[in-house]
Amino acid sequence: MKNRIYLVVLVAMVACTGKPKEEISDAGKTVIAFGSCAHQYDPQPILTDVAALKPDAFIYLGDNIYSDTYSMDTLRKNYQVLGAKPEFQALKGATKIYAVWDDHDFGWNDSGRHYPFKNESKQIFLDFFGDQGDSTIRQHEGIYHTVWMEKDGKRIQIIFPDLRTFRDKLLPYNGNRNGQKGYAYELDYSPYTTSDSTMLGEVQWKWLEEQLNQPADVRIVASSTQFSITHNGYEAWANFPHEQQRFIELLKKTKANGVFFISGDVHYAELSKLNVPEGYPLYDATSSGITSTWEFATPNDNRIAGPVMENNYGLVVIDWSKVDPEITLQIHDKEKKKRIDKTITLSELKF
Repeated sequence: MKNRIYLVVLVAMVACTGKPKEEISDAGKTVIAFGSCAHQYDPQPILTDVAALKPDAFIYLGDNIYSDTYSMDTLRKNYQVLGAKPEFQALKGATKIYAVWDDHDFGWNDSGRHYPFKNESKQIFLDFFGDQGDSTIRQHEGIYHTVWMEKDGKRIQIIFPDLRTFRDKLLPYNGNRNGQKGYAYELDYSPYTTSDSTMLGEVQWKWLEEQLNQPADVRIVASSTQFSITHNGYEAWANFPHEQQRFIELLKKTKANGVFFISGDVHYAELSKLNVPEGYPLYDATSSGITSTWEFATPNDNRIAGPVMENNYGLVVIDWSKVDPEITLQIHDKEKKKRIDKTITLSELKF
């Protein structure tokens, strides 16, 4: 996200006592928590709240630290600061942690494939988070990988695309958005109108097709930037609409059912729904941030819930006990209040 002045909510380092009132985990459910945008030098009580829930996993969706730098010593040190935090240690002791990066932990604000230390940054990322259970992650450029979870014979595929290592430069705002009509802020980027640019790169696209051809009951795409929103002049898949459409066409080609997105980056939470002709709707649950906040939410024609401007975390709750399994997408704020609660059936995510 554009490296402006970040508004950080400072909260006292007070440990949470007990679980939130609602008990969400039982033998018939899979519970996955997620979040993004956490400054390593700020208190992170959100992590303590998540640890108290003891979910089946926690997914970091990028900007897991803020370390815009060309010094790998600085990058390594900032991961160490996060790793030493008692809130992070509580989370690590409570559940499995999986992660993907965004720009501020990849290397530099809004950066992509031209960042000169991307290979070194990858090694530091893997030294901290591990290989995520995917033995192939160290064998290729970038950190794209897949994590598998199982529950009572049901398979959950979590796909972690790398939206930094291969991504071309963003297209600066070109003044063709109706003179910014309807926007109360300065737009940074315009969407590409041609297909001579990429987010994923051809090797990663081939890998993604292979993943979508694998059998799975539910597929979660852990995207560091939002997929299902409309263009707002900031970072998102909407800046590469041909790549967004390529993903949709790949779903149709592979007939991959059960796909939805979780995302971060924007310093507020929301739920978006992208209707896909001749397909099924692509939901995108955005949780951001663990410490960071923002003054306003950008326009988004596909928003169906939110925005939540306070610090927050997200939950995916899959109830396998139902004849038609239910997927509930939730956002909880720093006051332990449930702010977004949307349930969809698995049959809604099928061709």
